[in-house]
Amino acid sequence: MFENALSTAPRIGMGCWAIGGPFWNGEIPVGYSGTNDTDSKEAIHAAWSAGVRVFDTSAVYGAGHSETLLGEVIADKTDAIIVSKLGHSFNAQSKQMTGARFDPAYVRDSVNQSRKRLKRDEIDVMLLHLNDLSIEDARPVFDTLEELRSHRQIAAYGWSTDFPESLRAFAGRERFTTVQHSMNVFFDAGSLSATAQEHDLIQLIRSPLAMGVLTGKFSDGQRVSKDDIRSNDADWQGYFTNGSISPDYAQQLDAVRDLITVGGRTLAQGALCWLLAKSPRTLPLPGAKNARQAEENAGALELGPLPGDVMVEIEGVLMREPEGPARAR
Repeated sequence: MFENALSTAPRIGMGCWAIGGPFWNGEIPVGYSGTNDTDSKEAIHAAWSAGVRVFDTSAVYGAGHSETLLGEVIADKTDAIIVSKLGHSFNAQSKQMTGARFDPAYVRDSVNQSRKRLKRDEIDVMLLHLNDLSIEDARPVFDTLEELRSHRQIAAYGWSTDFPESLRAFAGRERFTTVQHSMNVFFDAGSLSATAQEHDLIQLIRSPLAMGVLTGKFSDGQRVSKDDIRSNDADWQGYFTNGSISPDYAQQLDAVRDLITVGGRTLAQGALCWLLAKSPRTLPLPGAKNARQAEENAGALELGPLPGDVMVEIEGVLMREPEGPARAR
């Protein structure tokens, strides 16, 4: 039986969306502002030194720049576990997204280009990055990924999706090992988590800090800049409105602040420890723009899951909206 490298990895990873820097979908920003390559490389080094071994990126982050930076820093670290994604084509020079692609020729070329940028012969996990792609259209993607797996260009694959039915369609494949999905204190992803656990999938958690809300840094009314994805009032994120923290999430944060900081945890660490307590198969992927943030996030490894009684108290004070039908988040 295939041994999934993620199953024995330290349970905090590093999300590498932010370090890719700015990129665009037309005039809409889809990257994070306030990054520079020096700080980004230091963040990767700091995460590694603090015990992080899983690094999550995507071909499209920074229009290839995230993978390139990651490859430069960890090319010699053979025990680093690299997760990347495909499905969004882009122009590296203009930093523009150019549309969804999922035909077999694109999949083969995208994996090959990612291997070059990451300086890896074999990528540990390759995920489909099109959240709501139909099952019919996804089938040839995973057939092609299985072909590339047989050629040792990737070791395993999965889907970055918030749709349980999408998982059920492919979870029976031996090398379909992983789902990446949104989950945090504000949204517990009950249906998706139940499906993942039913099929013994590793759950890579994106938005574990609610795009920064759960760090507390926006509680004073701080706004994000106009070239930041959080200035875009997209339906799928909801954490920010007009560049500021949405009032409902500000209230929810205040309600759980004392609980998630138990035991000397920072807000960010408490939010990550909440995820560690939800299941032994969850692996949060907080982003970091600098070494300080990377070290703080990795500190959740030593602190460990929140105590059971605190988890119960959190559920008692939160006023979450019903999960509702599955949708991209």
